[in-house]
Amino acid sequence: MLRTLKVIRLQLINKQTYIWVPLIILGGSLLISILISMMIPIDTPKYGGGSQAPLWYFLFVGIQALTMTFPFSQALSVTRREFYLGTLITAALTSAILGVIFIVGGLIELATGGWGVNGWFFHLPWIWEAGPLAAGFVYFTLALFIFIVGFTCATIYKSWGTMVLTLIGLGLGLILVGLVYLTTRFELWGNVWTGILDLGALGLALWGLVAIAIMAAISFLAFRRAIP
Repeated sequence: MLRTLKVIRLQLINKQTYIWVPLIILGGSLLISILISMMIPIDTPKYGGGSQAPLWYFLFVGIQALTMTFPFSQALSVTRREFYLGTLITAALTSAILGVIFIVGGLIELATGGWGVNGWFFHLPWIWEAGPLAAGFVYFTLALFIFIVGFTCATIYKSWGTMVLTLIGLGLGLILVGLVYLTTRFELWGNVWTGILDLGALGLALWGLVAIAIMAAISFLAFRRAIP
């Protein structure tokens, strides 16, 4: 456990990767969204999707977490299991920080009427319908899921190379197209949207934890073969 904590410290040596850059992206996106809301001459609520900006950055954080620090960790006598666990804990902590910021930002928007311009960046109705804690949990799950996707791609690349990673990506793309075709062919889109609405953002986030667990297992199996 002590070496796992050292891995967390190792990942956070460059704090800008996990902390400052996501906060800068989030703050910059918020500022731009407020300015755009000020320029829109309507009185109805103006909802924006800018709060997802730091989430996509986490895809590259997941990639860098392996490619930049894994080789160095091997020189410190850290086992692969310890490195893997410490890296996931670091990602979970950072995702939790973003989730808390999402809650605080949404509460500020409620208190100020959307920053005084009826612009809603954090407090999106569908995500907040189950309350602030649920909204923060949804944001946390999204951040961690996107991180583990990037980390899994990096482990596959480090284990089997570009060809296998490309073939897996192509295979997943074909599966997705096949699912879309079947859903369209049998006219199931109504059922799909109804199911999504019934689950709500919180229900989808809970299923997201299942997806995270599956991706984590896949990435760990690949990581055992990863070349530093």
